[in-house]
Amino acid sequence: MDNLKTRIGTQIASYLEAPKSNYLQFASTTEDMLCRTLQPGDILLVEGNTRVSTAIKYLTHSTWSHSAFYVGDHHADGDLIEAHLENGVIRVPIAKYVSFNTRICRPVSLSDEEIGKVVNYVKRSIGRVYDLKHIWDLMRYLLPEPPVPARFRRRMIALGSGDPTRAICSTLIAEGFQSIGYPILPSIVAGPQAKEIFHIRHHSLFVPRDFDLSPYFRVVKPTIELGFDYKSMNWHGSTGSGGGD
Repeated sequence: MDNLKTRIGTQIASYLEAPKSNYLQFASTTEDMLCRTLQPGDILLVEGNTRVSTAIKYLTHSTWSHSAFYVGDHHADGDLIEAHLENGVIRVPIAKYVSFNTRICRPVSLSDEEIGKVVNYVKRSIGRVYDLKHIWDLMRYLLPEPPVPARFRRRMIALGSGDPTRAICSTLIAEGFQSIGYPILPSIVAGPQAKEIFHIRHHSLFVPRDFDLSPYFRVVKPTIELGFDYKSMNWHGSTGSGGGD
């Protein structure tokens, strides 16, 4: 029975990871721009174009359906580490996401030693395997827009055995930052004398958009970081400067 579930799970994973043909890229960030901007510890959020991406964007009310972690060690297999539905935790090159809309989120106020601890945590996770025997964790993603009330959609992603969650969500990256006590989106409650008390959320509840929404991560845009000059833009139909949208 386990072998049967694994075979069926492999087929479903392959179906969910198949790209859709109607993807539209708005940003024009080149591979060189990403390479010059990314720093170890950065998170690259991606607007994916697969069937499972559609489900995750719907369930999380977000543009971002995937996240990868930049380690910056110039490894032959790539500088990004990600959790992939079919292949588990693997390295991938930056070039993989050049044709997608992306966003860089950067932690702040961390020392090189602290960044190194997070990087090493994520590196040690390479090889984690998606447990395809948990077929029902995959089945719920076959319906791109399940009829689920908004308040329950995030919980749908966190359900399951653990390994499927790592492969679908951003839990691996969340684990890395939580290993050094760095906040992402902690729950906040009022304590004595109205002092805020922070509670760590379980890593299985984090999704890609949380790094974008977090007040503890800086949004980094390569075009601006590398010196954007709007006057240098060549607008269609314009004989002089300016133009606009």
